[in-house]
Amino acid sequence: MRSKRLFSAVDSHTEGMPTRVVTGGVGVIPGATMNERRLHFIAEMDHLRKLLVNEPRGHAAMSGAILQPPTRPDADFGVLYIEVSGCLPMCGHGTIGVATVLVETGMVEVVEPVTTIRLDTPAGLVVAKVAVSDGHADSVTLENVPSYCERLDEKIEVPGLGAVPYSLAFGGNFYAMVDLDAVKLPFERARQQEILSAGLAIMNQINLQAPPRHPEIDGVNHCHHVEFIAPGSDATLSRHAMAIHPGWFDRSPCGTGTSARMAELHARGELPLHQDFVNESFIGSRFVGRLIGETTVGGRPAVLPTITGRAWVTGIGQYMLDPSDPYPEGFEF
Repeated sequence: MRSKRLFSAVDSHTEGMPTRVVTGGVGVIPGATMNERRLHFIAEMDHLRKLLVNEPRGHAAMSGAILQPPTRPDADFGVLYIEVSGCLPMCGHGTIGVATVLVETGMVEVVEPVTTIRLDTPAGLVVAKVAVSDGHADSVTLENVPSYCERLDEKIEVPGLGAVPYSLAFGGNFYAMVDLDAVKLPFERARQQEILSAGLAIMNQINLQAPPRHPEIDGVNHCHHVEFIAPGSDATLSRHAMAIHPGWFDRSPCGTGTSARMAELHARGELPLHQDFVNESFIGSRFVGRLIGETTVGGRPAVLPTITGRAWVTGIGQYMLDPSDPYPEGFEF
């Protein structure tokens, strides 16, 4: 058995969405901060992401996280987020998966009833509080990076759809929020291809006509997520279909998307601090969010969100690259 590369990983899923937590084989990525490491990885090492998340080792909705030494003294681990769409500055479901894996494998000292893990992410410090009983990670509450509403009730001209009303918010990534009624589609998985096509068209036009730019995080300058809000959603319970570049749906309720949605609702005056907000995914899984404070980002009003969800370990694996493999970066289908 020959192999050019060997990667160790623990696979998990967070409320239905996979996270391949890479524990070995990558080495330390150059960079003084996790965002510098992210940018270096995109420029020089992206073939490793493709190898690990594309078919045949992954699939069209694969997501993962690469563990790194932290770049800051107040963190326990650094995390680089990978998925089929690229390298994210932050990933909520992925962080819940990482924290669960760290507890379940004993990679951190496990304390009951709560094990606190401080994670150095490209978007900033994220604190994961893992509820533990009998040594098992029951749930994870994330204290996410500051989130803010970029735009409220604007319109974007989209070929085939006309003028689409949308709002845009940052919760670790940028999210366009669009009512499904605005594109005349039902909240039905049987219509997922139409919903996905509409989402890709909307994010494409946002990036062409009015791309967002985070004021403090280099390289965060696009919208790759459209959160289609189902009819009847409000500041207590919201259901959505999360369309993601280059063409798939989040299976989880999306942690950074939940943060962005809460920032939008707070900007509308509909979601106060210290009130639970339930966000439901396209497959019916749920996160519970809560805003615990206010701050600013680049002079803009912002909020401090928490997200609570669950993850489960699904397997442990070693992923190899045979030197004769004709698909050293996998393939997209």
